[in-house]
Amino acid sequence: MAAAIHPSYQPSVLTPSDQATARAHLAEALLRTGEEDRSALQEVYRLTSAKLFGICLRICGDRSSAEDVLHEVYLTIWKRAGAFEPGRASPISWLATIARNRAIDWVRARGARPSHPIEEADKVADPSPDQLTRIEREEESQHLHDCLDALDERARDAIRTAFFDGVTYAELAARKGIPLGTMKSIVRRGLLQLRGCVDGD
Repeated sequence: MAAAIHPSYQPSVLTPSDQATARAHLAEALLRTGEEDRSALQEVYRLTSAKLFGICLRICGDRSSAEDVLHEVYLTIWKRAGAFEPGRASPISWLATIARNRAIDWVRARGARPSHPIEEADKVADPSPDQLTRIEREEESQHLHDCLDALDERARDAIRTAFFDGVTYAELAARKGIPLGTMKSIVRRGLLQLRGCVDGD
């Protein structure tokens, strides 16, 4: 059963200071959502609703319709999160594709004309960071890598290979000669430890 998300809820704004940290956090939340963890779905919503609402609004053209579609987007995420694999795509790209497709389906079902060209739907304002922001991001990126180095070897290698080399869980499991479920558990535990290290400083 999907978690209840009111369609008129005002999306929160996510401004992560470090993309790598945010990606690991979101991936971990998606993995838990795939295990039917309602609190994880709420975390995914908190982290991504602003961007996904923007996609829906661009395509649908009005706020009310975009809110309705956004509700459907998170119902879809609840059902499909178990299929997410970090090695195939970044978490936000995977989620944005769902939002885009649901919004396009809404437009087509009503014979409506999208507010903006559909190919622009994934474009979100992303101004270049100033020098101070870049320095802060570099420092936090180094902290993330330090936390990665602190993980046990199996988790560290699996996370680095999945996130930086684009290797799927199935490919990782085959390389290591272990069951797919075991590999997913290794990565999930590693992401939890990584999040604790990053957040604990």
